[in-house]
Amino acid sequence: MNTSALIKLSIAMTIFGSIGFFSRLSGLPSLELVFVRCISAAVFLIAYWLISGNYKRETWQKKEITAILIGGVFLVLNWIFFFASFEKTAITVAISIYNLAPIIVLVIGWLFFKDRIKLLGIFAVVLAFVGTVLISGITINDLTSGKSITGPLYALAASLLYAFVIITGKYIKHASPYLVTIIQTSIGVIMLLPFVHYSYFDHLTAANWFYSIFTGVVHTGIVYLLFYGSIRSLRTPVISALTYLDPLVAILLDVLITGFVPTYLQILGILFIFIALAYTFRKQKGSK
Repeated sequence: MNTSALIKLSIAMTIFGSIGFFSRLSGLPSLELVFVRCISAAVFLIAYWLISGNYKRETWQKKEITAILIGGVFLVLNWIFFFASFEKTAITVAISIYNLAPIIVLVIGWLFFKDRIKLLGIFAVVLAFVGTVLISGITINDLTSGKSITGPLYALAASLLYAFVIITGKYIKHASPYLVTIIQTSIGVIMLLPFVHYSYFDHLTAANWFYSIFTGVVHTGIVYLLFYGSIRSLRTPVISALTYLDPLVAILLDVLITGFVPTYLQILGILFIFIALAYTFRKQKGSK
């Protein structure tokens, strides 16, 4: 197993866990923020790709480009449905449903790609999911109160699309993470161009622009460089478990920055995720 890939994906998920905090500082609605993210990431990566000369070493394969394009569509639709779910239901409900993605990846890998999954590996992923539900504080009332079932359905669609992003990424072996991320963020710009309300940009402060561009360069460009540079070298159960670093970081930032005080169940959820991650890292180290 590739320890470097493990570290890269861990860093990517840890960084991505802070996106909620930075997005609130951007002053932009979700669709417009995703648009700025895609533009910022594409410009940053294209500049580095050209200046560094990495474009000269690219391997262009028709099947891989097809996988990259399909994955890009899945990725952008995933962002759209994920942020749209926040507008239709409680954020805790949306996040909990969205975090079904690793389990979906695990099941798809087992059914269609014959991935070998040990019982303890399945237990680790399920334990991480239960931990996420406990962290969210979700209750039965949260599921039945809301405007409609539209929000939960959006979150489920986002979860399924994110699982497809991970699966298609496993087909990409030769194209560099730079090329993959450049193509997919460019697809995002093209897809969102007709739907953006440009008037929202008129009253942004310098600080708003900084945080908006920061989420593009760091949370999109750098994160997906690490993401696509790691998942091709890791087994599906490992990817599934490490994905839960995202909600774990989000709740810890809530505690440290906003002063949020977790309940006993939420603390138990954090411990569940740490146990699942500890098992994943131990198995990865032991299989080198």
